[in-house]
Amino acid sequence: MSKKKLQFEVQENESIEECLNRMKQQGYAPVRRTEKPIFQEVKIAGETIYEPIGRQIVFEARLIE
Repeated sequence: MSKKKLQFEVQENESIEECLNRMKQQGYAPVRRTEKPIFQEVKIAGETIYEPIGRQIVFEARLIE
């Protein structure tokens, strides 16, 4: 991505609001939000089960002109 567009990931110990404030301080405005689930593989009696353990939130941001 060019300098006009960046991706900001919400860190583990950071709220969404703190991430948005960080973007604003760097001069960027959010354009898109994507969420990806994070799964953990669990084996029970020889069967593999995928359990959700969290999510990853990424904002795509555009430079404010």
